[in-house]
Amino acid sequence: MKSIVLSTALAAALAVSLGAGAASASDKCNVPQAEWQPKEALQKKLEGEGWKIKKIKVDDGCYEVYGTDAAGKRMETYFDPKSFAVIKAKMEN
Repeated sequence: MKSIVLSTALAAALAVSLGAGAASASDKCNVPQAEWQPKEALQKKLEGEGWKIKKIKVDDGCYEVYGTDAAGKRMETYFDPKSFAVIKAKMEN
């Protein structure tokens, strides 16, 4: 369980450090809606990793999640709706 949380946090940090934070979410989320997993599945996955979810919405073809990650950081994170891969992540103020 801890390795999943750590790998998610590392993936988000890596995405930001490699410049994915500067890219538009729509650049990466081009998945037909028929292939999307439900928002509830993403919420369940993240909560299982220790996140506290405030809101999940659709923005430019991605799932945009507002919440607190397992480390207690307030995050705004975009996820691919098919794979749930992190597309863009940033800490909120």
